[in-house]
Amino acid sequence: MEFEILGNQLPVVVCKMKKGEKMVSESGGMSWMTPGMAMQTTMKGGLLGALTRGISGESAFVNTFESTGENDEIAFASSFPGQIVHMKLEEGQYIIAQRGAFLAGSENVKLEVYFRKKFWAGMFGGEGFVLNKISGPGDIFLEIDGSLIEKTLAPGETLKIDTGHCAILEPTINFDVQMLKGFKNIFFGGEGLFLAVVTGPGKIWIQTLTVAELAKDIIPFIPTKSS
Repeated sequence: MEFEILGNQLPVVVCKMKKGEKMVSESGGMSWMTPGMAMQTTMKGGLLGALTRGISGESAFVNTFESTGENDEIAFASSFPGQIVHMKLEEGQYIIAQRGAFLAGSENVKLEVYFRKKFWAGMFGGEGFVLNKISGPGDIFLEIDGSLIEKTLAPGETLKIDTGHCAILEPTINFDVQMLKGFKNIFFGGEGLFLAVVTGPGKIWIQTLTVAELAKDIIPFIPTKSS
């Protein structure tokens, strides 16, 4: 499988596939495909798998696309202004990503829910609480809101991040959720109740935009019916 990521603010990944090659994506992820691509929709992992994917922000159904020709093409487009990131995972290798980030991947890629130990904190932690564990082997494509900033943390080095801005983590990163302190900070700070606390060693990728923040900024400009 060969691929090319095209576009700027609303990118698309175009995959060139040979006969018998397969890709998976969540329902609604495909943008266009040639006639030789066959699609099959399944509830992968059964009812339990569908329920856990729903919790993680993914669709309960998974589409599998198989090339039946020699030079088929399929494209997966981002649903929000930002970037499409490609990663190649080896057997046994995995990354942790924000819910809803998985756009498409190779047939053998496995997507699971990744819960934090401090469940009570995560319940109110916003986008950053329920994460996805994406395991190889295979290629994966993730859609990121806004731009992506990569940081490498040394052992013991800590960074505090708005939970919605944590896009991708290496499994060596320790991820926790911390409640904001101080009455004024909580009620007038505008930063939410919780922050993600990440500690190295390892890499973390931070997105510069979140859907929730953009929606909040747009709402005041949406016309409403006059009473």
